[in-house]
Order: sequence, then structure tokens, then C-alpha cells
Amino acid sequence: MLAFAGWGTLVSPAQAAAPATPASSCRTGDHGILQDLQKKQTAKGEDPLTLTTVDFLSADTGRAAGNGFVIGTSDGGCHFQEIYQGQWSFQQIEFPDNVYGWALASVKGGQAKYLIRTTDGGSTWKRLSQSPATFERIEFVDGTTGFAYNRTSAYYTKDGGSTWTRIPTPANTRGADFTTRSSGWAVVVAQGSGYQIMRTTDGGASWKQQKKVAYPNPLYAQVYANASQVYTVLYGGSGMSQTSYSLYGSSDAGGSWTRIIAQATAGGGPAPGSGAAEQEKGPASGSPGNMQVIGKTTAFLVGYQPAAQMVGTGMTQNNGRTWSNSKTVLGFEGVISFTDPNQGWLAVRNMNSSTLYATKDGGASWKAKFAFEF
Repeated sequence: MLAFAGWGTLVSPAQAAAPATPASSCRTGDHGILQDLQKKQTAKGEDPLTLTTVDFLSADTGRAAGNGFVIGTSDGGCHFQEIYQGQWSFQQIEFPDNVYGWALASVKGGQAKYLIRTTDGGSTWKRLSQSPATFERIEFVDGTTGFAYNRTSAYYTKDGGSTWTRIPTPANTRGADFTTRSSGWAVVVAQGSGYQIMRTTDGGASWKQQKKVAYPNPLYAQVYANASQVYTVLYGGSGMSQTSYSLYGSSDAGGSWTRIIAQATAGGGPAPGSGAAEQEKGPASGSPGNMQVIGKTTAFLVGYQPAAQMVGTGMTQNNGRTWSNSKTVLGFEGVISFTDPNQGWLAVRNMNSSTLYATKDGGASWKAKFAFEF
């Protein structure tokens, strides 16, 4: 019997069980790939190759992508291979397994964003619609079932993204997330009042308020859930390259909530809500990026402060009762992909390079595994 490995390639069980590459033979830098493409970009005066999205299935196996390329590793970053080179500039990749994948991407040089799909691990991609996608985020459970979100709406597919059904969400929704077709969350804004965190257990047919957070000028939110764990980033104001926000979390499906981060800034004003928070500053004391919810108790958030050229992560291992922010790395922005409470990946861009880091201690320390130098 054959097992899947690599990028959709069949290998024998003996090959799949081959010993890991010794650490001493691990490569660094650009691993000798995509150098010709980088030279062409530079010669044409185009943007250099930059890592914009990352998605890992395990600590060893995953992919990263950017403007015109996808790369991957199956040995924890000791070696990377070129998977794709072509017209697509990737904004988000999503691989529920090692064969089927989806992405939000634009044609290089264009503004329109499309939903595209691969059935061979990322080597080739097919546009699923001739019309641009309105989605801002996608999430797939398996090779056929997935969800998609924009700021006001949620959608569901059961045929691999060929067709989508809009899931009913409350009026004035500004962020949503579903863990199953029937169970989901939405954050509603009420001008002059604040944010309302809502829950549905019947696929959006009805919604119940779980938490109300006061704020005079609510803008938008992000929601991240896994089983009974749910977190929401509630945005305050922004100014002088600073963003104010609060992170609220619940370990019991909204029965009780913890104000985990309440970051007020001079440029953005107060953070939404009131009362004590576990932390007055989020990762890198900057704007919040994407979040990952792992298992029953753990969650990670990336943050970045472009003016100070800092990117960092924060984490909880006990449903938000305590929160710790990591040391920062040099960069303007970042995106994370964690596979368990300890092991994860971070893609970062700075003035002179774009780097992919790995951690084995929950983000307490990061080690560069791949980098494009500009």
C-alpha cells in the first residue's frame, strides 16, 4: 500500500519512514531555489520575491508562498523545494492535507483577487470562478468542505469551492467564524454602543448574544474558534502607525470571558471594553495579525509594529488566564502557522529580506529557516 508524501507524490512506506535529515546538513538562506526568478524581478524593477502566506500540516511539512511562487519542506526546513512558479501572487494558502489546497491570489500586477484550487499539492492551480472573490479569509476542513469570510458575511462549500452558500449572519456583522456548518460566531457593531459577540448553533437561523463590549465607535473584528475555545480581536482606533485593540477569550463556548489584551495607544486611543486585562500590550506592541487556536487550551497571535520594525507573537496555554508575549524579530509584518502548542512557523518581511522562521518552544525563540535577500 502506498502513502502520500511530498507534494502529492506517491512513495513507498519504506521511503515515508526514512530517517530525518541530520541537523548538520540543514541549509539556510534561499536554499538555492528561485534565484533566476529573483534576478528577473530585480531586472524588471518589480517587487522582490516576498513570503506573504504560510500553512503547515505538521512541524516538518508545509508550504509558504508569495508573489509568483510556492515553496515547501517535508523535513522541518532543512531543505526547501520549489513547488510552483507562475502568474499567481498568493495572499493566503490553505491546505487541509498534502494534496488538496486553495488560495486567495491575484494575477501578478493586478488588483483583483481570485479563489484558486490545486489537486496536486500546489504544482498547478485552477481558477474556480471567472469573477473576483469577495473573500478575505478561507478555511477548509478537508478536500471538499470549507468556509470563507469577508468583513460582513460567511459562506460554506461542500464541493471543494465550486459553489458557495451564504450563511445567515446578524445585521452589522463585522467578523465571523464557524467551526461546523451549524456552530459559529459573529461580532456585531452598534454605533455609539460597542461590540456584541453572538453565537449560533443552528447554522445562522438564530443568534444569541454571548458578550457585550462597550466602545463608542466600533469598527470591525476578527473571530477565531476551535470547539469550545473562542477568541475575538476587537479593533479600536488607529493613528501614527499605532492600533488600539482588545482580545477577549472564552474556554466554555461563550459562557464566560476573559479580557486578555487591552492595548491602548496614543495614536489609536483607548482599547474597546473596560476592566482589568491580563496584558496591556499585545505582541510587538503593534497591530494584531492572524491568530491560531490549537486544541482545547492554546492560542497564538502575531503582532507587528512597522515603525519600530518589530514582529512578535503572543500565546496562552490556559485559555487566556495568562498570556505571554515573545521576543521580537526584525520586520514590518508577519503571518503565523502553528501545528501544536510548541511548534510553529512565522513568515516576516523587512527592508532587506523576507524570512521564514520556525519555533519549537511556542514562540519563545525563533530560528531562521529560509530567506530571500533583497
